[in-house]
Amino acid sequence: MEIVISNTSGDPIYQQIFEQISAQILNGVLPSDTCLPPIRTVAKELRISVITVKRAWEELEHAGLIYTMAGKGCFVTPLQPNALDEKRTQLAGEKLAKDMEYYKTLGLSLDEIIAMLKKDYEK
Repeated sequence: MEIVISNTSGDPIYQQIFEQISAQILNGVLPSDTCLPPIRTVAKELRISVITVKRAWEELEHAGLIYTMAGKGCFVTPLQPNALDEKRTQLAGEKLAKDMEYYKTLGLSLDEIIAMLKKDYEK
């Protein structure tokens, strides 16, 4: 499991962790029932607060991507391929909806947004 934190990102650190781990789960890098490292270990390695990592783990659990077994740790939720696709679409849609609101406040048209998406996607 690889996590890279950007201090220059506008996203909170817990959100960066959530997005990176969820992507690894949804892309199959972290298969079903994989045990995640303990919160304290991740916090120490990333040199961040335990509370920040705990928040990311809570978000992952709330999204249904991990589950906790008392005294044993957190594990990747077993999901069937179609459930993975649904979860991927759901998470992407939620993030896109938030971003879309921002783009609208900037006064961008749908055509401008689509052109930007195509340009960035092709990079």
